[in-house]
Amino acid sequence: MTRRWLDAPLLTIEHLTMRFGGLTAVNDVSFTVGRGDITALIGPNGAGKTTLFNCITGFYKPLQGRLALAREGVAPVQDVDALTRSGSRHKDGLYLLERMPDFEITRDAHVARTFQNIRLFSGMTVLENLVVAQHNVLMRASGLSLLGLIGWPRFHAAEQRAIDKARFWLDKIGLTDRADDPAGALPYGAQRRLEIARAMCTDPVLLCLDEPAAGLNPRESAELNDLLLSIRAEQGTSILLIEHDMSVVMKISDHVVVLDYGRLIADGTPDEIRHDPRVIAAYLGVEDADEAAGVLA
Repeated sequence: MTRRWLDAPLLTIEHLTMRFGGLTAVNDVSFTVGRGDITALIGPNGAGKTTLFNCITGFYKPLQGRLALAREGVAPVQDVDALTRSGSRHKDGLYLLERMPDFEITRDAHVARTFQNIRLFSGMTVLENLVVAQHNVLMRASGLSLLGLIGWPRFHAAEQRAIDKARFWLDKIGLTDRADDPAGALPYGAQRRLEIARAMCTDPVLLCLDEPAAGLNPRESAELNDLLLSIRAEQGTSILLIEHDMSVVMKISDHVVVLDYGRLIADGTPDEIRHDPRVIAAYLGVEDADEAAGVLA
């Protein structure tokens, strides 16, 4: 059985541990996120999934462990070790995320995320939400605003490219006709898609999604599946998602990682996870394996 996440890892997580006082939220967790794969991170409430996400994206600094992202290809172990010993954050497409602030992880390592609670700029238009996501590029083109104020051609060219990219993603998520509407006026499912599109406007190599299917009806979940599969296929973006909706996890994931009480208890293909007795006991809370398989089907 081919395990692409082992052969060509984009992100390697090694011995990650995060504590809050006497509470160990993530306990010595190691796994990889494959290049061009969709990896699902699942587990009961309180298992440590969002804490792990916050460590990857720089909101938390882990107590110990290594988070090595190799943008340009598979990084030899010795390269990662050398970078670790040097105390550097990144070099030649290799990034140690545990040493980087969140804005550098987004800007330099090209890791983007969404949150469990939607965080759109509700008063801005749908189009503006996608343009503002590209502020790093626009700020550089404007010379930190000064050249933009005097109408420098380079800035106007960058601004047009940002608008074109925003319109591309509006078409992708079926919201072109709502471009000038306030984002807060969109239906809930459309807001979810817009948030994903906004993250994609930053050209991420790794897209981290925290419960993207939360609150969606079956039709909207199916649309989400199609969107994520197209992002993986057409953009080559690796996706790491936290999700409780098994209809999403089992249909689109290449690789599933399961946490329970901060520990990794299973790591494999969707079919392996579906029949793993540890997952059945910890995640589903049922005793009968046949019943659990029916829930996960």
